[in-house]
Amino acid sequence: MKQNHFDVIIIGGSYSGLSAAMSLGRALRQVLVIDSGLPCNRQTPHSHNFITQDGEKPAVISAKAKLQVEYYNSVQFYSGLATAAVKTQNGFEITTASGKVFSAKKILFSTGVKDLLPAIPGLAECWGISVIHCPYCHGYEVKEQKTAIIANGAMGFEYAKMISNWTKDLRILTNGKSTLASKDIEVLKQHNIQIIENEIDAIEHVKGNIKQIIFKDQSKMEIEAVYFRPPFEQHCSLIESLGCELTEQGLVKVDLMQKTTVSGIFASGDSCIQARSVAMAVSSGSFAGAAINKELIDAEFV
Repeated sequence: MKQNHFDVIIIGGSYSGLSAAMSLGRALRQVLVIDSGLPCNRQTPHSHNFITQDGEKPAVISAKAKLQVEYYNSVQFYSGLATAAVKTQNGFEITTASGKVFSAKKILFSTGVKDLLPAIPGLAECWGISVIHCPYCHGYEVKEQKTAIIANGAMGFEYAKMISNWTKDLRILTNGKSTLASKDIEVLKQHNIQIIENEIDAIEHVKGNIKQIIFKDQSKMEIEAVYFRPPFEQHCSLIESLGCELTEQGLVKVDLMQKTTVSGIFASGDSCIQARSVAMAVSSGSFAGAAINKELIDAEFV
């Protein structure tokens, strides 16, 4: 790759980054997409609730998207990891793990988040397969099945309310002493939602498909699906190193134009939106690309 200066560098080449790259490519912008090839849903067998792609494998969607973006010859790709970023007089410089240095007027982070899974044996192997987080993405496929929610407190109550739309065979695993409010416990009882306080020891599964949950008191529970919302952190630490602010939830703080709190830096996809889905990532990426192009155009008419 001879060129090292671009209008825009997109860090993260999954759904949101590719969507932004298409918008910018169609706007005739010189774009570099840097991607390390580790999307957060790489273990998920099928993607859902994305019209025209419902039920498709995530890797197939991204491969097709990249092929379409490659049609725009002003967009280039670099396979690698961005390891350092600095603000310069004319924009930004990005250094990769291989030592390559690229510069751009604007930066878009489409790097997503990293789920911090607890050290429960079997849980990581089931993540995205039978341990899921979003009923809109995966709920239809496990509808009316024997289901558990790993949650506690107010969030556990709200989560149970939502999931009860997809199955009535439901129980809450608080994985320790319940912190549910007494009034919420009464409501759950009325809806036949059991609260189990036993601590989880392991998840028994076959190729990521849950068979049963084993508790530390050696009791067992047959289960078919588990909903769980783990804590997370930004997948890319460069966002904070450049001074971009995060929200209380740990998401990148952006305005209605996908701008971060640092001039010239934008964010899209899971790194800045709560609704984690392929459709939402694509939407925010497409809009971010247009917003960046508008800012570049405005700078030319000063």
